[in-house]
Amino acid sequence: VNQVYQKALELDGICYHLHDPELLRLSLKLQRKGKKVIYDAHEDLPRQFMGNSRLPGRSIILRVIEWVENFYASKAHGIITATPYIANRFLKINPNTIDINNFPLETEIEFIDHQSVQKEKIVCYIGGIWPSRGITELVDALDASGPRLALAGKIDADFKSILAQRQGWTQVDELGFIDRQASMELKQKALAGIVTFLPLPNHVNAQPNKIFEYMAAGLPVIGSNFPLWKALIETNNCGLCVDPTRPEEIAKAIRFLVENPEIAAEMGENGRKMVQNTYNWTAEEKKMLAFYQKVLVS
Repeated sequence: VNQVYQKALELDGICYHLHDPELLRLSLKLQRKGKKVIYDAHEDLPRQFMGNSRLPGRSIILRVIEWVENFYASKAHGIITATPYIANRFLKINPNTIDINNFPLETEIEFIDHQSVQKEKIVCYIGGIWPSRGITELVDALDASGPRLALAGKIDADFKSILAQRQGWTQVDELGFIDRQASMELKQKALAGIVTFLPLPNHVNAQPNKIFEYMAAGLPVIGSNFPLWKALIETNNCGLCVDPTRPEEIAKAIRFLVENPEIAAEMGENGRKMVQNTYNWTAEEKKMLAFYQKVLVS
């Protein structure tokens, strides 16, 4: 952190955008040097801690984390958050708060022509693989008579040994980490993209990029039935939402898309159009630049 501070002084900027919570303690030091400071809260840090930690006394630790974060954030010149939910939390302590959605760049969006690609009997999950992502429940949802799961991402050895004992593991194609080209090719031939995160505090009000990446590729999405996700996926008719803790619901959604290819294709096309027209970085970039201007002249 001290090296970051020294580098910040060396650059002699006007405004500093702090993305990592551990850098917050530099905020007041930079402000005393006459610098503007923006805090970028991509996660609801206290709720993220509660979801990932099993430490005794974690509720006390949560309150300490929230107090420290709020103390520094309240004194920042502005706060940028990744979702409206996180913005509402910080608006209570800093009125100069805005939510800027982390939608994909247009250069990163894969508008795939599925008409020329032969679909295979697979569904896909691409990303981090650990228990909180609902991977155990997803594997349990697999049936020998249904599609296989293409599982792309790095798996911890201990977690893999647990998954390998599940009956559904025989239906999994473990791909490991794959590059962008392989990811695009997988999404071209898959029937659906899966993102059934478990209902932990930091998941329920998040907007994973994974959802938009599946939509951009023209894939129907099977997602968790969180209110925010349902408004995004089901309201736009881009896929189906299920209880991520119930493998039978995940299995039912997979079967529905397999047995109704025309509806699945329509959902995928709806998602593709939503990303092309709405859920991309173009509009959010304008919001962010206007916010910078507001901070600089304040």
